[in-house]
Amino acid sequence: MVAAAKRMSLLISDLLAYSRVNARGIPFGPVPLERACTAAMDNLRETIVETGAEVLVGPLPEVTGDSVQLMQVFQNLIGNSIKFRRPDIPPRVDVSAKRLDGEWIVTVADNGIGVADTNQDIFEIFRRLHAAGSFPGSGVGLAICKRIIQRHGGRIWFDSRPGEGAAFHFSLPAEG
Repeated sequence: MVAAAKRMSLLISDLLAYSRVNARGIPFGPVPLERACTAAMDNLRETIVETGAEVLVGPLPEVTGDSVQLMQVFQNLIGNSIKFRRPDIPPRVDVSAKRLDGEWIVTVADNGIGVADTNQDIFEIFRRLHAAGSFPGSGVGLAICKRIIQRHGGRIWFDSRPGEGAAFHFSLPAEG
C-alpha cells in the first residue's frame, strides 16, 4: 500500500505540473539554453553520479522563452536518457543544437535501450512502452515536454535504434 500511495502521489504531482504548463508559465525572456541545461544537470547530479553517466553538452543558443520550463525539458529528456540505459554500459548523453531554417533544433541523444517500434504517440499523457513496474515514473514526462515546447512555438520528435539508443529533438524559434 505504501508503494501504491507513493505512485499515486507522483502521479498527482506530475498531473499538476502538466496542467500548469500554460497557466503558470513565467513571461518569456532571454534564455541561455546552456544555463537551462546546466541547471537540469545540477538537479540530476545524484543520478548522474550513481549511474556513472557521461553527459556532454555542446554549444547551445540563447532563445526567447520560459527558463524554468526549458530547464524542465532538459531535465526530463536527460533523466529519461539515464533511466532507460542499457545495463551493461554506462549511460552517455549528448546534447547539441543546430540552426536550420529559422529555428534551433536541439537534440538529446543517448546510448540507451532506445524506443521500441510503436504506433503509439509516446508524447501523449500516460503513454508508457514498458510495464509500470519496469521503470520508475508516471508516464507524464514526455507529455509535459511536448506541452512546454508547443507553448514555445516548437515541436518535439524522436528517432531511435532499439537496443542502441534514442535521440529526442525539439525545435525553438530562432531570433533574427
